[in-house]
Amino acid sequence: MKIKLEYHFFEGCPNHKKMSDNLSEAIKGLESKVELKKVLVEDEVTAREVSFRGSPTLLINGEDIEGVPAPEEPSMSCRFYVSGIPDADKVRQMIIQKINLE
Repeated sequence: MKIKLEYHFFEGCPNHKKMSDNLSEAIKGLESKVELKKVLVEDEVTAREVSFRGSPTLLINGEDIEGVPAPEEPSMSCRFYVSGIPDADKVRQMIIQKINLE
């Protein structure tokens, strides 16, 4: 069974490119074990549909990588990461941890 990765973002977000690059680097060599779905959140309707936590957001098997719960009122906003955008190594470690649990 593949690990499901969902990457939520919007084009105006200044951090989405960095997170996207980190994610691409993180999954190198794991492509057969993961299924990546990129979701471009272009409006409030889509934000509600995906329970948007802000851009960029990565869900692993439906769980936010920092444990942030789905908001009651999703909106088009940038996301703040206390320790900065997770780097490729950190993202890879989280993915491998999920793979090992499966």
